[in-house]
Parts: sequence; C-alpha cells; structure tokens
Amino acid sequence: MRIYVDMDGVLVDFPTALDKRGLSRDTKDPELIPGLFAEMDPIPGAIAAYKELVKRGHDVYLLSTAPWGNESAWGDKCGWVKRYLGDVARKRLILSHHKNLLIGDVLVDDRKKRGAGAFHGVHLQYGTEETPDWDTVLKKIQEMT
Repeated sequence: MRIYVDMDGVLVDFPTALDKRGLSRDTKDPELIPGLFAEMDPIPGAIAAYKELVKRGHDVYLLSTAPWGNESAWGDKCGWVKRYLGDVARKRLILSHHKNLLIGDVLVDDRKKRGAGAFHGVHLQYGTEETPDWDTVLKKIQEMT
C-alpha cells in the first residue's frame, strides 16, 4: 500500500519551535521565520508509527508543503527528516503545493488544503475525532489491508 504522510501537524509539532524561541503561538506568519522548521519536535507517537508502517511493508512517502517566502524551510524539512527518520526517509520526501497530483492509497494529513481534500485515495484527516492520534491511524490502515 502506498501511503503519504504529511509533516506539519502530523509528524512535526510546529508550535514546539515557537516555544523554543520564546515566541507567541499568535506570531504573525511564523512559517516565514528562517530556521524554524529545523527546531520542531516530533508529534508523540509519530516516529514509531512511521517506522511501524515501513516495517509492515508499506510504501511510505513523506509529503509536505514548504512556504515560498522562507527558503530555509525546504532544507530545514529535509534535515528534520534525516535527523529523526534517517537518510532513506530523506530520499522519500516530496515537497508539493498540489498533494492531489500524487497517486496512492492513503494520505495522512491534518488539513484539506493544498490538494489534500481532493486526493484520489483515502484521506485520513489526522487530529480529527475520527483519527485523533497515531494509534488510530495505524488501526485504520491495518483494517484497509
């Protein structure tokens, strides 16, 4: 099964970087702050869940959108993946503003923006009542196989 996993809000806890810098969560345009994406912590359970999906034999890709106004974000995201998931995962990172163009079975994303809502497969919207956490995501994917 081909699975795409979004980064921000699904694997990566965006607000943790703001906290580390002592910035308010109401900071205007935080995604434009250089280096911020490198400082984010993983969402609890996300790293173990990613590794479990790979262990189960799924074809897992990381999918994210990087802001056009922050050139460091692209490299920061790549570095984050390498640091937390290893070099092999880094080579499975896709940065796109059009997630609906990808072909796969499942997309795990916390929003419907940037094509996620039009994905041609099952969209598990992370952080909702239906899929609130990684344990639930893993169970739902297991039920599909």
